[in-house]
Amino acid sequence: MVINKEEERLVERITRIRSELEDSITILAHHYQRDSIVHCADMVGDSLELARYAARETTSPYIVFCGVYFMAETADIVTPETRTIILPNIEAGCSLADMATIEQVEACWKMLKNNVHKKIVPITYINSAAEVKAFCGRNGGSVCTSSNAEKVLRWALSNGDKVLFLPDQHLARNTAVRMGIPLEQTVLYYPFCPDGGISPEILNKTKIILWDGNCCVHTVFRPESIDVLRKQYPDISVIVHPECTYDVVKKADYCGSTSYIIKVVSEASKGSRWAIGTEYHLVHRLEQKYPDKFIISLPPQENRCASMYLIDLHHLYQSLNYLRMGKIINCVRVPDEIAKDARMALDRMFAISG
Repeated sequence: MVINKEEERLVERITRIRSELEDSITILAHHYQRDSIVHCADMVGDSLELARYAARETTSPYIVFCGVYFMAETADIVTPETRTIILPNIEAGCSLADMATIEQVEACWKMLKNNVHKKIVPITYINSAAEVKAFCGRNGGSVCTSSNAEKVLRWALSNGDKVLFLPDQHLARNTAVRMGIPLEQTVLYYPFCPDGGISPEILNKTKIILWDGNCCVHTVFRPESIDVLRKQYPDISVIVHPECTYDVVKKADYCGSTSYIIKVVSEASKGSRWAIGTEYHLVHRLEQKYPDKFIISLPPQENRCASMYLIDLHHLYQSLNYLRMGKIINCVRVPDEIAKDARMALDRMFAISG
């Protein structure tokens, strides 16, 4: 890890405070965080891995979650009330989660109920607000992740006639196609259009209703970039995240969650070549960890998650320093009535995934 003098001083201060606080804090960091934050973390993983770690693997009363807001919310929902979840920078949101507000989802649900006379099961990607998770919980739906989206979607279709899948249209579309559902059986709901821009006739003919949402990190990749790379490196393997567009996923050799990408690349043979379509920091760390393999980011290069980048050493140090003084800042607490319904949706996911 290469850091400058200022960052080095901050790491030293963070280390000193941690020794003073001993086992009262646990620092969690998402895979997309910058290297200096990962260096300070007790555990690195995807959003659900980190939430479950906070719930089961640590007894620290304070969890400093270096991720984004919806991740901290999920951690608060699944951990005991004795745990306090702290987000170092409270401004670290998620543009994808923000694309489906509870008001928009409620309006969509009302329209669907008025126009579709078959059972609809709502599914929300974990990259969503706690209120949206709660909506799915109280309406017989579930949460899903990029790892278990297919299992959850199969469960939903076995328990209903149609699925409202939000907020990431690309994860939904790519998962449906992988299951053998034709593109014609999916339709895109536009939350800013009257009735979602869908006629009742089309609604009643289709199986999967996709929310018009997307991840700004993963939708920048283009199929043309894959063509260019394959001309330059004929033996290269392309692996992408399912939040990428359908055209990119269709051209890639592999598609899967962050954990899947890490597993496939780590188990690949020496000398193999990989182009990875996901957030830059994860790709960079894989490149550093496996120098015996050729690993690059699918263009555009250095494609960072701006929301994750709002967490830095200054904010982490500030959070810990206040804790040392007996003060809590940037605490993320989900109201009990929302947490109860959201936990219902999460528990359904856990039951489905096994």
